[in-house]
Amino acid sequence: MDLSLTEEQELLRNTARDFMQRECSKEALLEFDETEMGCSEEAWQKASEIGWLGMLVPEQYGGAGSSLTDVAVVYEQLGSGPLTGPFFSSGVLGALIVAEAGTDEQKQRWLPNIAGGREIVSLALTEPDYGWESSSIQMRAQPTDSGYSLSGTKLFVHDAAAATTLICAVRGRGEEGVTLLMVDARSPGLSTRLLSGFMGWVGEVTFENVEVPADAVLGEVGGGWQPMQRAFDKAIPILCAYKVGGAQSVFDMTLDYSRTRIQFGTPIGRFQRVQDHIVEMVNHLDSSRWTTYEALWKLDSGRPDPTSVHLAKAVASEGYYQGCNHSHEVHAGIGVVREYGLTLHTKMSRTLYHYLGDPRFHRRRIGETLGI
Repeated sequence: MDLSLTEEQELLRNTARDFMQRECSKEALLEFDETEMGCSEEAWQKASEIGWLGMLVPEQYGGAGSSLTDVAVVYEQLGSGPLTGPFFSSGVLGALIVAEAGTDEQKQRWLPNIAGGREIVSLALTEPDYGWESSSIQMRAQPTDSGYSLSGTKLFVHDAAAATTLICAVRGRGEEGVTLLMVDARSPGLSTRLLSGFMGWVGEVTFENVEVPADAVLGEVGGGWQPMQRAFDKAIPILCAYKVGGAQSVFDMTLDYSRTRIQFGTPIGRFQRVQDHIVEMVNHLDSSRWTTYEALWKLDSGRPDPTSVHLAKAVASEGYYQGCNHSHEVHAGIGVVREYGLTLHTKMSRTLYHYLGDPRFHRRRIGETLGI
């Protein structure tokens, strides 16, 4: 297993790092956090021009057809901010779901627009009976003369306010399978409420007799679950790389603070309790990075291993979450000052902890794979 970066991947990393330094100052990131989109229109357009939104879109549909590791290298740098906005929701998860589930005609319709940033696609999956299992999807699509009518609520929809189209997971009448519907986010009867306590772009979407045409079905009726899971297996390690980037940034600012903050005439990094926190951060960071890039390497080398994906998600979620906890212990009061920048990572680590399954969910999946 070779986890070293290629020359092209180093170029991608450096380009993303330069973008973050140039376009995403601490002040800019704080401003992005207060917007419904999660970033500025300018940052979104520049990312589109660089080609990041189409990295996972096949070349025949206007994208770059990049490897998963190529994309992860970029997202690790975006996570260092953390840069918010629908980059992952649309450019990674949305693009992968359309690529896995859609017909060729649907791919021709959606993927070029996702790659160009003209469409912002977000998955509307989880419901008040929260869970990432198919059994948790209870919202039904009622057949009509022209298509379907949707009523119900989807919770924790990432980039809900920014999305132009929602990939809505529903059940049909009298069928067990899950159907994916491409729903115009501006449809009459559809409303979005942003949820407090999370990063500002996570929302609740309510459907009240929302009419969608029959051709809104992505792929086959009742056949949406398996292609969506294949998309998850590819998207999750990229999300983990984003968390690794966040955890690395938190570690860097904590180490720097421990070297420069003087108490009792000595840097606080000399104190054993502070050292304990920093060493724990190293453990979390390294385990997150290695499990993430191992999962990516297996996927890119044609030997996908669901257990590696589940492990990476569990470890990276805990690593980012606990890394922020340790950082706050070292920083004490200044760590909660919004302008300092640590709280952006703290909120992000909590928001992403549950996204696409929390550590407990993924550990259960590992246990099932092992037959226990």
